[in-house]
Amino acid sequence: SCHSLRARQRLITRGGEWSPRNPQQKIIKRVIGLEGDFIRTMGYKNRYVKVPDGHFWIEGDHHGHSLDSNSFGPVSVGLLHGRASHIIWPPHRWQRISPALPPNRGPLEINEDQE
Repeated sequence: SCHSLRARQRLITRGGEWSPRNPQQKIIKRVIGLEGDFIRTMGYKNRYVKVPDGHFWIEGDHHGHSLDSNSFGPVSVGLLHGRASHIIWPPHRWQRISPALPPNRGPLEINEDQE
Protein backbone atom coordinates (compact mmCIF):
# COMPACT_ATOMS: atom_id res chain seq x y z
CA SER A 1 0.00 0.00 0.00
CA CYS A 2 1.01 3.62 -0.41
CA HIS A 3 1.15 4.11 3.38
CA SER A 4 3.44 1.08 3.74
CA LEU A 5 5.75 2.38 1.00
CA ARG A 6 6.00 5.80 2.68
CA ALA A 7 6.71 4.17 6.04
CA ARG A 8 9.37 1.95 4.48
CA GLN A 9 11.06 4.93 2.81
CA ARG A 10 11.23 6.65 6.19
CA LEU A 11 12.31 3.63 8.17
CA ILE A 12 14.72 1.91 5.80
CA THR A 13 17.59 4.14 6.85
CA ARG A 14 19.61 2.95 9.75
CA GLY A 15 18.02 3.62 13.09
CA GLY A 16 18.85 3.37 16.74
CA GLU A 17 17.06 0.57 18.51
CA TRP A 18 17.31 -0.75 22.02
CA SER A 19 18.90 -4.19 21.86
CA PRO A 20 16.33 -6.98 22.42
CA ARG A 21 19.00 -8.94 24.31
CA ASN A 22 20.28 -6.05 26.45
CA PRO A 23 17.84 -3.17 27.03
CA GLN A 24 20.69 -0.93 28.24
CA GLN A 25 22.49 -1.18 24.89
CA LYS A 26 21.60 0.72 21.72
CA ILE A 27 22.31 -0.82 18.33
CA ILE A 28 22.17 0.73 14.88
CA LYS A 29 20.68 -1.51 12.18
CA ARG A 30 18.96 -1.20 8.83
CA VAL A 31 15.21 -1.84 8.72
CA ILE A 32 14.63 -4.53 6.07
CA GLY A 33 10.93 -5.28 6.61
CA LEU A 34 7.85 -3.86 8.26
CA GLU A 35 4.86 -5.64 9.81
CA GLY A 36 3.13 -7.92 7.32
CA ASP A 37 6.20 -8.23 5.07
CA PHE A 38 7.63 -11.63 4.13
CA ILE A 39 11.41 -11.78 4.58
CA ARG A 40 13.93 -14.32 3.29
CA THR A 41 16.18 -14.66 6.32
CA MET A 42 19.92 -15.15 6.39
CA GLY A 43 20.54 -17.80 9.04
CA TYR A 44 17.47 -17.41 11.24
CA LYS A 45 15.75 -20.61 12.45
CA ASN A 46 13.11 -20.25 9.69
CA ARG A 47 14.10 -19.61 6.08
CA TYR A 48 11.11 -17.27 5.56
CA VAL A 49 9.37 -15.10 8.15
CA LYS A 50 6.21 -13.00 8.02
CA VAL A 51 6.94 -9.96 10.18
CA PRO A 52 4.22 -9.90 12.87
CA ASP A 53 2.08 -6.86 13.66
CA GLY A 54 3.91 -4.33 15.81
CA HIS A 55 7.35 -5.60 14.73
CA PHE A 56 10.00 -5.01 12.09
CA TRP A 57 12.98 -6.94 10.71
CA ILE A 58 16.44 -5.39 11.13
CA GLU A 59 19.83 -6.39 9.77
CA GLY A 60 23.37 -5.16 10.10
CA ASP A 61 25.51 -4.37 7.09
CA HIS A 62 27.99 -7.17 7.81
CA HIS A 63 26.07 -10.46 7.59
CA GLY A 64 27.55 -13.14 9.80
CA HIS A 65 29.16 -10.54 12.07
CA SER A 66 26.03 -8.71 13.16
CA LEU A 67 23.64 -9.24 16.05
CA ASP A 68 20.31 -8.60 14.29
CA SER A 69 16.94 -10.17 13.44
CA ASN A 70 18.74 -13.14 11.91
CA SER A 71 19.91 -13.85 15.49
CA PHE A 72 16.86 -12.86 17.57
CA GLY A 73 13.95 -12.58 15.12
CA PRO A 74 11.48 -9.74 14.54
CA VAL A 75 11.90 -6.73 16.84
CA SER A 76 9.08 -4.88 18.60
CA VAL A 77 8.51 -1.35 17.26
CA GLY A 78 8.50 -0.28 20.91
CA LEU A 79 12.28 -0.76 20.92
CA LEU A 80 12.82 1.76 18.11
CA HIS A 81 14.48 4.82 19.54
CA GLY A 82 15.45 6.95 16.56
CA ARG A 83 16.90 7.13 13.08
CA ALA A 84 20.48 7.77 12.06
CA SER A 85 20.88 10.30 9.27
CA HIS A 86 24.67 10.74 9.04
CA ILE A 87 27.95 8.91 9.61
CA ILE A 88 30.22 11.20 11.60
CA TRP A 89 33.00 8.88 12.75
CA PRO A 90 35.65 8.37 11.64
CA PRO A 91 35.88 11.84 10.11
CA HIS A 92 37.01 10.58 6.68
CA ARG A 93 33.62 8.78 6.38
CA TRP A 94 31.40 11.82 7.11
CA GLN A 95 28.34 11.50 4.92
CA ARG A 96 24.57 11.57 4.86
CA ILE A 97 23.00 8.09 4.96
CA SER A 98 20.69 7.52 2.01
CA PRO A 99 17.52 5.44 2.49
CA ALA A 100 18.39 2.36 0.45
CA LEU A 101 18.33 -1.40 0.89
CA PRO A 102 21.35 -3.58 0.16
CA PRO A 103 21.06 -5.67 -3.02
CA ASN A 104 18.76 -8.70 -2.67
CA ARG A 105 17.45 -7.60 0.75
CA GLY A 106 13.98 -6.40 1.61
CA PRO A 107 10.50 -7.84 1.61
CA LEU A 108 9.50 -10.55 -0.85
CA GLU A 109 6.76 -9.80 -3.36
CA ILE A 110 3.93 -12.11 -2.21
CA ASN A 111 0.35 -11.94 -3.45
CA GLU A 112 -2.33 -11.98 -0.75
CA ASP A 113 -3.72 -15.14 -2.42
CA GLN A 114 -0.43 -16.99 -1.80
CA GLU A 115 -0.59 -16.62 2.00
